[in-house]
Amino acid sequence: MWRSSEQALDSIFLSYNKILKRFQLLGVTTKYGKEITHEDLRKAIEVMLKKHPTCRWRSEKVKSRKYFILDEGYAWLLQVYFNKEKSLIDADVDFFEDRIIQYEELLGLEHDENWWNEDMDIKQLCKYFNREEITIRKAINKMCDSGLGEYKSYIDGKVVISCKGVEWICKNVFKQKYLELLEKYKMKLTELYIKAGYPYDHFFHRN
Repeated sequence: MWRSSEQALDSIFLSYNKILKRFQLLGVTTKYGKEITHEDLRKAIEVMLKKHPTCRWRSEKVKSRKYFILDEGYAWLLQVYFNKEKSLIDADVDFFEDRIIQYEELLGLEHDENWWNEDMDIKQLCKYFNREEITIRKAINKMCDSGLGEYKSYIDGKVVISCKGVEWICKNVFKQKYLELLEKYKMKLTELYIKAGYPYDHFFHRN
């Protein structure tokens, strides 16, 4: 009974030691091919918390001197931080896209988010992406060089990018912006997940 109970909790959150043990069993290593140490794991978790503070993947210290990591946070460490095949930002985007699909399927929801439904001129793009005009123009040139010049037009003497073009620039140039949109939507789904009665950032007084 204790073992089955402990296994059930392991499906929700893990201690640092258990994460390291899982990594060892899976053969997960650092980018240099070395075994992941406690120090490596702590650094990875600090990056995780800095990049995704709204996800609440680490417990707070209340009654224990230990921290615990939610299973979703463990999955991020495995699939993103210690992923050797993709850049950190690309692995991060893929991770959140995948989690969104999983949440939507579990909750029986259809994906109806549309973040790009307005055409934008240069000034609006600068504000939306928080970038200087020269950077925005380089992004537009990259889009056009990729064979998508139809997304660019001139209206009243101004360069205007269609909503499809804004989407392309977001997903292919300013990926951090896209990642922020994904995370915000993922957490919206997470709150629905919690309301449906599923455990999320509940550490059952273990912390």
